[in-house]
Amino acid sequence: MEAGERARLDAYFTRIASRFSPAERPAAFLITHLLPERPAFVRGVACVTDLRAVLPKPKSVHAEAQREVERGGHVCDKLSRDLFADSDRAVRYIETRAAGRAVVLLDVGGYFAPSIEEVCSRFSGRIIGVVEDTENGHRRYAGLGKLPCPVVSVARSPLKEPEDFLVGQSVVFSTEALMRSRGDILHGRTALVIGFGKLGSSIARLLHAKGVRVTVYDVDPVRRTQALSQGFTVARALTNGLEDAGLVLCATGALSLRGEDFGRLRNGAYVATVTSSEDELELAGLADVYERTQVGPHITRYLTTGHYFYLLNGGNAVNFLHGASVGPFIFLVQAEIIAASAVLAGGGLCPGMHEIGPADRATIAATWLDYFNQ
Repeated sequence: MEAGERARLDAYFTRIASRFSPAERPAAFLITHLLPERPAFVRGVACVTDLRAVLPKPKSVHAEAQREVERGGHVCDKLSRDLFADSDRAVRYIETRAAGRAVVLLDVGGYFAPSIEEVCSRFSGRIIGVVEDTENGHRRYAGLGKLPCPVVSVARSPLKEPEDFLVGQSVVFSTEALMRSRGDILHGRTALVIGFGKLGSSIARLLHAKGVRVTVYDVDPVRRTQALSQGFTVARALTNGLEDAGLVLCATGALSLRGEDFGRLRNGAYVATVTSSEDELELAGLADVYERTQVGPHITRYLTTGHYFYLLNGGNAVNFLHGASVGPFIFLVQAEIIAASAVLAGGGLCPGMHEIGPADRATIAATWLDYFNQ
């Protein structure tokens, strides 16, 4: 990032923070993809909270970005699903960093969800709420039923729609780049897109525009009807879609392919995901059946008698291989995360799922336009 761009980004987040600055800053834990532009967002979060730790998503850590965050005086701790799956471990961790404090948890993918009830009841301070960035995480919290604290979700915000479209573009770009590295192309293949939410539908439309025959599968019958109305072939069952597809793109944010599903893939099919392998793919048992061979950069062939397929980027988000850049539109969502943190700090929200109001979103959009519509 050039010096001028860095200065503009810092000025943008400083202005956002000044507009949403709470009377008292809560302690905060921030889970984030630590990409090259992300330190400016971290500094913005630190303007409205007392940032106790940054927990970078394991598969998306840019080394220089992490060094910049640490040089800024922020602790980077190791993140894993196991850290917050065990409530005893989760409570101990938060106690070591923020004992007795009012705390906001900034999440990407529902990491805090498994232990949130125990953390809220046992922590020596007070969990004033969670901010969740993704649809996957939104569903994890909503699925808990009665929540012990407010959860402000930005996953379904209109400010996130440009990001979802551009992430779809980056997924298709990276998938095609890896296939071309082996002499294969998208055109002429049938692709199966699993999941027809905002991201999956974007991917399906982009593939169609490239001349790819697209089939869609979603567990939600409403989304299947939406896909059908938009002209896509809709698989009646996942198995039908898998048998016909030369490319499978998993965009559910949840478990898309179980161990037994891989045996139904066409020979030579490529498999890619938009989130991490631990969310989308059940890979653990494949080592007992398939021989794995690295056949190109970030391409693994799974081979057994009479069957083989290719897995891209080890099953992790394929777009992160090429920076996962969506341009300045990502800063809209990051500003909404900062605003949501301030809303939680102000109190007044009851336990349950929430969104920030349209007036706050309009303020964010207007500020963004001042800096990036040039």
